[in-house]
Amino acid sequence: MTVKVLLVDDQELVRTGFRMVLDAQPRIEVVGEAADGRAALEVLRATSADVVLMDVRMPRMDGIEATRHICARPDGPKVIILTTFDLDEYAFSALKAGAAGFLLKDAGPEQLIEAIHAVSSGDAVVAPSTTRRLIDRFVQHIPDEDSGADAALETLTAREAEVLKLVARGMSNGEIAGTLYVSEATVKTHVGRILSKLGLRDRVQAVVFAYETGLIRSGQNNYEA
Repeated sequence: MTVKVLLVDDQELVRTGFRMVLDAQPRIEVVGEAADGRAALEVLRATSADVVLMDVRMPRMDGIEATRHICARPDGPKVIILTTFDLDEYAFSALKAGAAGFLLKDAGPEQLIEAIHAVSSGDAVVAPSTTRRLIDRFVQHIPDEDSGADAALETLTAREAEVLKLVARGMSNGEIAGTLYVSEATVKTHVGRILSKLGLRDRVQAVVFAYETGLIRSGQNNYEA
């Protein structure tokens, strides 16, 4: 099945570069481009897309606001945030807005293609090599607020809380299964129940939730018990 992609970036050269990479892929079709978030929403009213590659900093409407609008639609496409790590401290907010994942703008073509296929199939891009660096940087900007998150956390069983910790550390279902000595199907069931109980959209929001509640803290070892 062909994945339809919309490119959103205020730099034409960046869009051109991504288009060149994606047009060479047999199962990916670039269906449109937009120079800012508002233009992206207009394009999506007339064009069907499965995945949106979204820049963060743009004029008129930035990537965070555009992501919030797109993800509020029940049938909206998945959003992958494109960020320059040293500059875009708003990427964390975009993940909270419902983005399915993120990539650094200097990611290689293979990484970009894999991410597009992953989110289009319902997964989320939560790779340890990028997730933890961004979370560690942005966790200090999370506001202190009583949102009932701690109470929600208490609804999880001990095993579900353990699985959530491993998800937050960027582990795949297969890796979690190997760590806990259970089947991958069992892990998938636990993840589904966690998302349902906590009212979360996907694994990315599960990572955010784990950091917000203190279940995982910046700098913790990946395999710490």
